[in-house]
Amino acid sequence: MAHYADEPEVEVLPPDREKINHLWRVAGYMLLITIFEFLVAFLVPHQYHISKVTIFVLMTIVKAGYIVGEFMHLRYEVKVLFWSILIPTVFIIWMLVAFVYEGMKISDINFIRW
Repeated sequence: MAHYADEPEVEVLPPDREKINHLWRVAGYMLLITIFEFLVAFLVPHQYHISKVTIFVLMTIVKAGYIVGEFMHLRYEVKVLFWSILIPTVFIIWMLVAFVYEGMKISDINFIRW
């Protein structure tokens, strides 16, 4: 391979062990939350369906917040920016849950046939 005079040299840096360890910690936290979700899914009886759904929604919000904070680097930004993304997401999820709940209630109504 020819080396041209105008071509800059590429310097390979050694891996940053601190960043690598941080990524493994983040992966570990996400794994623990996911294991907790699986335990809830398989060990909590079906009669506690509302509680299971509530736990799943809360854990999903926790994981989403963690992903936004770590991988989008908003944890290191201004807190207002972090909350300006997380709070609307919570309201959108709440809106979807409310729509599904209302839709299920409307389908339970017996329409009068003339």
